[in-house]
Amino acid sequence: MKYLIKSATIINEGKSEVKDLLIEGERIAKIANDITDASATIINAEGMWLIPGAIDDQVHFREPGLTHKGEIYTEAKAAVAGGITSYMEMPNTVPNVFTQELLEDKYNRAAQVSLSNYSFFMGTSNDNLEEVLKTNTRNVCGVKIFMGSSTGNMLVDNPSTLEQIFSQSPALIATHCEDEHTIKTNLANYKEKYGDNVTIDMHPLIRSEEACYLSSSYAVSLAKKHNTRLHILHISTAKETRLFEANVKLEDKLITAEACIHHLWFSDEDYKSNGNFIKWNPAVKTSTDREGIWKALLEGRIDVIATDHAPHTIDEKNQDYLSAPSGGPLVQHAVLAMVDKVKEGRISKELMVQKMAHNPAILFKIEDRGFIREGYYADLVLIDPNSNVQVSKSNILYKCNWSPFEGHTFQSKIQATFVNGHKVYDKGVFDETVKAKRLLFNR
Repeated sequence: MKYLIKSATIINEGKSEVKDLLIEGERIAKIANDITDASATIINAEGMWLIPGAIDDQVHFREPGLTHKGEIYTEAKAAVAGGITSYMEMPNTVPNVFTQELLEDKYNRAAQVSLSNYSFFMGTSNDNLEEVLKTNTRNVCGVKIFMGSSTGNMLVDNPSTLEQIFSQSPALIATHCEDEHTIKTNLANYKEKYGDNVTIDMHPLIRSEEACYLSSSYAVSLAKKHNTRLHILHISTAKETRLFEANVKLEDKLITAEACIHHLWFSDEDYKSNGNFIKWNPAVKTSTDREGIWKALLEGRIDVIATDHAPHTIDEKNQDYLSAPSGGPLVQHAVLAMVDKVKEGRISKELMVQKMAHNPAILFKIEDRGFIREGYYADLVLIDPNSNVQVSKSNILYKCNWSPFEGHTFQSKIQATFVNGHKVYDKGVFDETVKAKRLLFNR
């Protein structure tokens, strides 16, 4: 299998250059100003951007046990259509991934059905340390700690357990940080005042700045105490960004952080129009928080951009605030959302690629992915920056069949996506004959 991509604007490692690229088999064979190969399938990419496939370090694909919301097959397919060629999936499925056997079951399922490369986090509880310590750092992305309850029953709130995990974990620790006591106290206060009429606009006040900061700062203190490799997910407040360092090479960071699309795009003002459909944990907060996250992202205190893709059905979301679950689908539109921000002048296209592809590869030490380099896997995305696409139910690929971006017109379009050298997506058409691969890590 050979593809010769001609005259693409390759956005990679801080540069944008018009070049040719040759794919042979699963890998990038050559990058040069002018390549000729009569045996290759020619793709004219003049005027298009060619970027390394995005690596999403936080998704919830809902399999097993919650497949009415989404499946590995459906959500990975949407990811590929959105330019995400690798993902790392979370353990709060049913059953929760508390054993190595359950973890391997998910890998085996992905090997059968996933169109995007995959890894899965090992789950933690107050009493499964023995299983956590068995985690293979070569072929598992990390272990996940819910330091605040969210979707599922995975809250780790025992201080002794947290000390043990932080001091003994062989793998990177990724945390969901919200202080449970603060949230419960806030919720009780709002229920006392409003009864069952607590509304969505109160969500960021219940799951408050204080709840996030207390938990994130606690995680940072544990990581510093035990010299632990810590990655804090979905930063939602400006205050939390002060916990992280700028002007330090990512390779040298012990503590890293992630921003998610919804916290970069929405603010609490959008609850009026979007309601529960932008209900996430941690909550979308103020425009000041959003600006603080953007500032930290641009300064290098926040290292990666991800989605926290977490689908629920429309019926579930249409319940009252207290009953509606938190989370929403994002993988199909995350790259397009960031290209919109490039066009607005919020971020350069080179930095977008760094935060969505290069940095996840560096941060997790992923083998041979995340960059456009000769010898690396050909995980590549062709973007037409001069086309547009309006999000509607007719073109949404998520199993839940809704998007918080419905009605929005993105100012670019994903033309094609290559995974391990295979063109799995091309102008709305999928090639599902070849499945993706398990990510490997150089640790």
